[in-house]
Amino acid sequence: MAADDLIISSTVTIPAAELIEQVSTSGGPGGQHANKTSTRVILRWCLSTSTAIREWQRERLLEKLAHRLNKNGEVVIQADENRSQLQNREAARARLLALVSKGLE
Repeated sequence: MAADDLIISSTVTIPAAELIEQVSTSGGPGGQHANKTSTRVILRWCLSTSTAIREWQRERLLEKLAHRLNKNGEVVIQADENRSQLQNREAARARLLALVSKGLE
């Protein structure tokens, strides 16, 4: 297990290699800081090809998260409410953890 793996439960861990993070500048108000620094984090996880979950879990998540999936079967989460890239990264990972946890209930 790598340090950046996302632990969902005692039996489900999403490997860091399956999580794709992109950073960009945040839009909207915020002055020069928001317009010049890359603080927005977009986190992608491809549910349809993930090796982190069993097939029955994938089927359940595909059903429960259908409205959150793009055409490639990815869950895409965007976080840009903080001025810190690190805080936005943590927020995006926390949202993914909550979504997957709830979907597996």
